[in-house]
Amino acid sequence: MHHAPILRTLLALGLLAATVGASGCTDEDESPIPTRVTTPTATATAQATATAVPAATATPVAPEATASPDATSTPTAATPDTAATPGATEAPFTVRFEEVFAGREFDRPVEIGAYPVEPDGTGPGLFVAEQEGRILVLGPNREDAVELLDISEQVSRVGNEEGLLSVALDPQFDETGSLWVYYSVRGTPRMTRLSRFTVDLADPLRVEPGSELVVLEVEQPYSNHNGGAIRFGPDGMLYLGYGDGGSGGDPRGHGQNLATLLGSIIRIDVREASPAAPYAVPADNPFVGMAGARPEVWAYGLRNPWRMAFDAETGALWAADVGQQEVEEIDLIEPGGNYGWNVLEGTHCFQPAEGCDATGTVLPVAEYGHNLGCSVTGGVVYRGEAIPALDGHYLFADYCSGRLWALPVDGGAIVELDRLPREVASFGTDADGEVHVLTFDGAVLRIVP
Repeated sequence: MHHAPILRTLLALGLLAATVGASGCTDEDESPIPTRVTTPTATATAQATATAVPAATATPVAPEATASPDATSTPTAATPDTAATPGATEAPFTVRFEEVFAGREFDRPVEIGAYPVEPDGTGPGLFVAEQEGRILVLGPNREDAVELLDISEQVSRVGNEEGLLSVALDPQFDETGSLWVYYSVRGTPRMTRLSRFTVDLADPLRVEPGSELVVLEVEQPYSNHNGGAIRFGPDGMLYLGYGDGGSGGDPRGHGQNLATLLGSIIRIDVREASPAAPYAVPADNPFVGMAGARPEVWAYGLRNPWRMAFDAETGALWAADVGQQEVEEIDLIEPGGNYGWNVLEGTHCFQPAEGCDATGTVLPVAEYGHNLGCSVTGGVVYRGEAIPALDGHYLFADYCSGRLWALPVDGGAIVELDRLPREVASFGTDADGEVHVLTFDGAVLRIVP
């Protein structure tokens, strides 16, 4: 299918009239802006030393017994600022969305990022990962593509949320050729797998056959809420977000259970990954040494973190957590942070529905109700050069309504950039830090001035 370039231009004001040309899954709202809950103070991620972990085996679904953190390891609940209602931005700016690979239709693309070379051997290029299990390498404005990896025969695609879910290049890719992949595994028991593949550095458009190293497997009780975002922090550690195991309402209580990796963001050291010790646990992880807690856990109380990203300037980690039935949220991830699920959904009591005890939880930075959409898609903090007015804004979207917003990371009004007539699946950046948006109908859109 040929997708015509999207050239709609919108003034990004704090109070916007309804944008045109899109059909959402919810009713219209007079003020289509998420609510800012807190104004965070971001800190960069610390360096780490680590303890080796033996060869990976599937991590079983957690038992019902819950490990509770002590007072020193649980952050204090954030205090909301005075209500941040939408208002005019300090300086209106315009953006457009241009289709990058017109004439090429991807199969449910879920990840895009910079790649050292293009298909013709020059560089830099882009990689695009498809949910069915393929990773392609393309030039920034070319229709030709090289298939870097195809693991579709290993990937489970039951339902809408399983599949190849995330890809990341190692920070030392030019030296190691390490390509990190997170996917749902075909077969039983149901599980997700973090693996390392090795790219032939003499031919960087080729993955070495038989190079897969299985690093971590986690059993998944249901086919939904697999989470799925691999990101390397400025500290060189690998961060991976897991959903709560699925179904609805967190029936097995994983969100508040530190004895499982489900419902958490983990932080591990994979710099010396080997078959005998595929990863190590950084010694400064917040729950190292706590009885009954998984030491890999960096933050917990998450329902289904669909996409997270480090701010390239500050090192802060931003995550979008998909809600259950009422609220979608944007979180600034802190070490040891408890983000409330399933006691809270956003800032609202979930279980119980009234009078819940939210002591020790970290409030989201922003949230919005299902009058504006139904499933948040996390994005990136813009640090490119093409749109100076967008610098320092966290970009995110709603999968159902197609709305895209910009949240100033240092405080201020959230603005709506556009409303696309398509399902927004993911965000990524090219080698220049310019932002690309992926949609499940197969398009790659670049945000331009």
